[in-house]
Amino acid sequence: MSQQIDTGTLSSVEPDERTRDRVLTAVLKQGPVSAAQLGTLLGLTPAAVRRHLDSLTREGLIEIKLISNAKSGAGRPARRYVVSKRGQTEIGDDYLEIATLALRQIADTRGEEGIVEFAQRRFAMMEAKYQPLVDAAGDDVAARSKALAEALNADRFVATSNSLNAGSAMAAEQLCQGHCPIQELATSFPEFCDAETKIFSRLIGVDVRRLSTMASGGHVCTTHVPTGRAVVRKLGPTPTTSQRVPSSVSNHQQERP
Repeated sequence: MSQQIDTGTLSSVEPDERTRDRVLTAVLKQGPVSAAQLGTLLGLTPAAVRRHLDSLTREGLIEIKLISNAKSGAGRPARRYVVSKRGQTEIGDDYLEIATLALRQIADTRGEEGIVEFAQRRFAMMEAKYQPLVDAAGDDVAARSKALAEALNADRFVATSNSLNAGSAMAAEQLCQGHCPIQELATSFPEFCDAETKIFSRLIGVDVRRLSTMASGGHVCTTHVPTGRAVVRKLGPTPTTSQRVPSSVSNHQQERP
């Protein structure tokens, strides 16, 4: 009798834990997102969604963001859920402390140039891995952006590429990453965001612009990929620190054009 009770208890707990993980992943990918949107997306009742959201909030894995109504400017701000920094760490940033210490040692001995070169080498490996996957999409810029998003997804960046202003000169893809495995590392060393942006340009074949990063306080990393007038071309090698032209705005903090 006791064994049957224990088995039933375990079988009921496991699906509940899986649902919790599904909710956390959905907030990561869709956030800022409402409880109602999560219920529709996951096929859960409002009560079930709120139970898991309340639990994840108490654990510090997600947090509430209040968003005002931009259209009317009236009424109470809407509650939206996003993954917290602790939640990002829960998903897998265990090497952070060791990596930070190693990079600080590089910075102490070689300065900014050493960090830039390290970041470039790190993302050069990403470029080599993703290039054939993106090239397989052909010369269409939007298709290449979506192929890059798929490649990023395979490496758990939780990426999407959505089309904006289709058919106009302002047409673009908005490439978003809901998870950054080096978020806190990039907060201390923004050179990683700059290097990633340049690699995205090289992979897709057009000049892209980074609109926001999680490292600089955004809830997602967003990259603007122009498609309205763009022609795919193979961009030149990433310049070294000494060759870079000074800019008043860093790639990881550029504003929307």
